[in-house]
Amino acid sequence: MKIVFFGTPDFAVASLKALVDHGFEVVAVVTATDKLGGRGGKQLLQSPVKTYALSQNIPVLQPANLKSEGFVDELRSFGADVQVVVAFRMLPEVVWNMPAMGTFNVHGSLLPKYRGAAPINWAIINGEKETGVTTFKLKHVIDTGDIAIQKKMEIFSDDTAGTVHDRMMELGAEAIVETLELLREDRLTFSPQQEGESCPAPKIFHEDCQINFQKDANQVHNFIRGLSPYPGAWTTFEDQEMKILKTVPYSEDLTEPAGRFVFSKKTLKISCDTGCIEVLQLKPEGKRQMEVADYLNGRR
Repeated sequence: MKIVFFGTPDFAVASLKALVDHGFEVVAVVTATDKLGGRGGKQLLQSPVKTYALSQNIPVLQPANLKSEGFVDELRSFGADVQVVVAFRMLPEVVWNMPAMGTFNVHGSLLPKYRGAAPINWAIINGEKETGVTTFKLKHVIDTGDIAIQKKMEIFSDDTAGTVHDRMMELGAEAIVETLELLREDRLTFSPQQEGESCPAPKIFHEDCQINFQKDANQVHNFIRGLSPYPGAWTTFEDQEMKILKTVPYSEDLTEPAGRFVFSKKTLKISCDTGCIEVLQLKPEGKRQMEVADYLNGRR
């Protein structure tokens, strides 16, 4: 079974590595083009998937246009039986419909819930206690293909998007290996997604990350941890943007308007519509991420 793998970030590396470690023949990798970054923004940076693929001597393709005739012809030349997509952009039909055994995606939710670009973030923001990964076969409408395998995982009360991401990365790798092993043995079965159970998980932009303190403290807490460590929930304080990265919710009211910062010698609390949150980690504009004790010491 020849496999072409599509992916870019660290999340995808775990799945690619698992396929290689389990003896699957990955004949090529498709990833994002190199980007300028690093100190001064002048260093050409390659994606984590490219770095790993090159370490394994796997050919790497970096098309700017997935519909270009040159890329499609080169992709076809590898003669893949199946394609695997993990954390990559939307594929045109000429690409996903190419291999005889289909193209499979690893998605970070229990589909049909949380279709979209940010399933981990939105599950935590919405206070979910459980999430998981789904492998499914691509078709025309994004994230709607027939389900191959689902694996569940708990969302703990102190989880952030970062901690869930890291555990889910490994769970997704397990799921795609199991999916392709069953496919290779002709034992893979599919289940159609049940419509009506979906929750949207759209891409999150900077303006979406502003904290609304006119909510219950638990809702505010979930919003903050669902965006931590990246992109980071933010508010304004003393005319500057401040990211709030780690909090604890309390039911006690501070008898202050929602959004008011309340300082003591050792704590920083922010009033919510109901209850309040205590800030444990934050990042003032233009400064490093810090524990609240360091921030309070600096203010003194």
